[in-house]
Amino acid sequence: MYPDDKDGTISDRTNLPCHSIFPVNSMPRSDNRANDELRPITVRRDFLQTAPGCVLISFGKTTVLCTASVVEELPKWMPKDSTKGWLTAEYRMLPGSTNPRSPRSDKPDGRATEIQRLIGRSLRAVVDLEQLGPRTVYIDCDVLQADGGTRTTSINGAFIALQDAVKSLPCDPIKDAIAAISVGIVDGVPMLDLDYAEDVAAEVDMNLVMTGSGRFIEIQGSGEEATFSENELQQLLKLGKKGIREICSKF
Repeated sequence: MYPDDKDGTISDRTNLPCHSIFPVNSMPRSDNRANDELRPITVRRDFLQTAPGCVLISFGKTTVLCTASVVEELPKWMPKDSTKGWLTAEYRMLPGSTNPRSPRSDKPDGRATEIQRLIGRSLRAVVDLEQLGPRTVYIDCDVLQADGGTRTTSINGAFIALQDAVKSLPCDPIKDAIAAISVGIVDGVPMLDLDYAEDVAAEVDMNLVMTGSGRFIEIQGSGEEATFSENELQQLLKLGKKGIREICSKF
C-alpha cells in the first residue's frame, strides 16, 4: 500500500514509459497499453462498514465489490467437533454490470458456479484451515461493471478483503499471498490483462492464479477455434507471471 493514499484508496502509479519484452502488435490496444502492461488498478479498502473485509477493486473498467465475513460456526456438512475451519465464495454479476442488462437470478448459473468455485479453492490454497479454527469465512464477489477479467479481478479483491477480515483472529491463517491475471493471444500476439474486446477476439485465452512465492494454484487455458504451441504456452506463462508479480508487489 502506498502510505500517502487517503480514504483507503490504493492506486496504480506505475505510469512510466514501458518497453515491452513481448512482440509488438501491429494494431495498438484500445487503451494504448503495451502488450505486457496491466490495466490501471484501483483498490478502495473499507468501502462498506458492514463487513470486516470489504474492497472495491477495479482493473481498468472492470469493477468488483468483494467482501469477506467471518462466522463463528462451521458449515453443516462438516463434523461438529472439527478443529478446522472452511472458506467458501459466491460470485454474481449485477444486472447493470453489462450492456445489455444481465438477468437477475437467485441461483448462480453454470458460469457463476464455476467462477465461485475457482475463487474459493484459490483462497483455500493459501489459508491454513487449522489455524483458522472452527469458523467459516464467506467471500462475496459482486461484479458492478464487467469489461473482461471479472474472475481474476474477483480473486485479487477477495484476497485483500480476506487479509482485512482475519486481522481480528487470534492467529493469522494466511500462509502466502495470491494473485490472478488473464493472458491471451490476440492477432497472433501474446497480451496481458485482456479487456472484453480483446477477450472476445482472442485466439487463445488463459487465466493464471499463483502464490506470491511463485507457485501455481490454477491454470485455465484453451484455444478459441485455434490451437497453440508449447512455445506460445511458455510465452503466456511468462507474461502472466510478470503480471502476477506486479500485482503482488502492490498489495
